[in-house]
Amino acid sequence: QVQLVESGGGLVQPGGSLRLSCAASGFNLDYYAYGWFRQAPGKEREWVSCIGSSKSSEHYADSVKGRFTISRDDGKNTVYLQMNSVKPEDTAVYYCAIDPRGGSYCPMIPFESWGQGTQVTVSS
Repeated sequence: QVQLVESGGGLVQPGGSLRLSCAASGFNLDYYAYGWFRQAPGKEREWVSCIGSSKSSEHYADSVKGRFTISRDDGKNTVYLQMNSVKPEDTAVYYCAIDPRGGSYCPMIPFESWGQGTQVTVSS
């Protein structure tokens, strides 16, 4: 059973930057896909970004494209979400997820293993 632990959330001003990390326990995770999702108060969870086992297979929701960057360090079993030019509407609990179908088109993967989430608040 893979366990995920997110970190890096906090309070940031509009236009600022934040980097989220998600450390996964386990082995042979190089072939897994990672995803980032978020859930704002009163809203459903939404997909933000994902990266497949090929580091070039990154995908982003339109709402964050050009501002957020996902990356992975397989030596550390860690995935990152670099958040730049953040907006108040980015405020949410951010969750990472992992799935063994790393070779699949990751926006369509039904991720089943989740972290506990980290709060991101964008406010002046």
